Amino acid sequence: MSTKVFSTALVGLDAALVEVEAGITPSLTAFTIVGLPDTAVQEARERVRLAIRNSGLNFPATKITVNLAPADLKKEGPSYDLPVALAVLLAAEEIKPAAGLGPNFFSRFLFLGELALDGTLRPVNGVLPAALFALRAGLEGIFVPKNNAGEAALVKELKVFPVGDLRELVEHIKALKTIEPIAPTEVAFAKNNFEVDLAYIAGQEHAKRALMIAAAGHHNILMSGPPGSGKTLLARAVASLLPNLTFEEMIDVTRIYSIAGLLPPGTPLITRRPYRAPHHTASAPALVGGGSSPKPGEITLAHRGVLFLDEVVEFHRDVLESLREPLETGCITISRATGSLRFPAKFMLVAAHNPCPCGYLGDRERPCTCLPGQVAKYSKKLSGPIIDRIDLHVEVPRLKFDKLTEEKVAESSSEVRAKIEAVRKIGQERYAGLPYSTNAEIPAQDIKRFCPVDQTTQDLLRNAVDRMHLSARAYHRILKLARTIADVENSAPIQMTHVAEAIQYRQKSE
Repeated sequence: MSTKVFSTALVGLDAALVEVEAGITPSLTAFTIVGLPDTAVQEARERVRLAIRNSGLNFPATKITVNLAPADLKKEGPSYDLPVALAVLLAAEEIKPAAGLGPNFFSRFLFLGELALDGTLRPVNGVLPAALFALRAGLEGIFVPKNNAGEAALVKELKVFPVGDLRELVEHIKALKTIEPIAPTEVAFAKNNFEVDLAYIAGQEHAKRALMIAAAGHHNILMSGPPGSGKTLLARAVASLLPNLTFEEMIDVTRIYSIAGLLPPGTPLITRRPYRAPHHTASAPALVGGGSSPKPGEITLAHRGVLFLDEVVEFHRDVLESLREPLETGCITISRATGSLRFPAKFMLVAAHNPCPCGYLGDRERPCTCLPGQVAKYSKKLSGPIIDRIDLHVEVPRLKFDKLTEEKVAESSSEVRAKIEAVRKIGQERYAGLPYSTNAEIPAQDIKRFCPVDQTTQDLLRNAVDRMHLSARAYHRILKLARTIADVENSAPIQMTHVAEAIQYRQKSE
């Protein structure tokens, strides 16, 4: 006798249907799992065997073959424990759906969960993508471990059944006990308690304005200055400036963190924009994603949020160069012999570095001790194509003692965030119906439509392009940055002053 139970496999950030089939044949006792399972799936044999017995059920003393179809799709992780156990029990005729559950019970639901040896269910990764797949596939609901139920219940149109242990589910199937579906998860925004507030960062007004403009338009920014001038502190303050995620963005980010296994306990929904700060020793796969079965890297974990690269020139050259595609397209394609996967990577890049190896080039108080050759070699660690993709280049100079000790409190992060939210709202209204909502995302074909300038301003741009030897990309990025500056100033047309400010944010050596 052969039976089927439905589950899912993770393919990139999406889920694919997996049919778990169990067959019993009269022979010597054996338990085999086929269908390209990894080690964790193979080990399910022992977990399932003991979980069934410790739940007071009979495990068949015969040959059992479990097939995970399709056979050419790699199956990873312990989430197949529950469907494998159910398929074995069905094949052994230990359970049979009660008539009250309706026809084709097992073909109307998905089942996911890791089994402990006593039969209790442990949480697994990738439940939200599985729930989204169930909805798209027209399934009625999903049975998941209790600790995953809140995550699955984000899909409001789906019935989500929280399962505590295998015995409880068997009793539900036999109509001896009823597992009630849980109510949809309500969105509860996290309190805005940030580690760093702009109000308590002394001075650096020019850098603070640049950060506000970058956050308002989702532009990339690079800060340069001597050690201790406040670059890292300013970068950490960016998290306090970003507006709240929309519900669609929350689902997008939560799906990524669910697959990566990074959802905090008791937090089924990510409500705050991600802020990722990898160390400069990070490898290219750690940053962009990878592995034999590609998993999201730091740039995907920073999707819809901030990627902060402190001491950016200390990152390996090949690691930085791998950022070219995501900075331009907002996604990363990872290719392997078995196929290609595309991960989203619409992040705001915030980077910081010293101007030279000793850190004091151009400092007014302390002389630079580097040789000209050392400075030239250091500055070349950031390639032209990467520099070209950064919209704002900002110098963060040493603070004078009077600035450090003044009692005046600067504008707070909440006040600046209110201005940024107003700019983002303007963008959402302007780009309604289009696949983007921030100025940095405007594609080249829409530049003239949304960033028109008068002839005098056009002449200023021509001068800048000729004298600074700007690329076509840099020209477009100046216009998009000017659009953001105009929105910050609440100006519908882009004025010459907006373009002039955008130009002065380009790297001075261009």
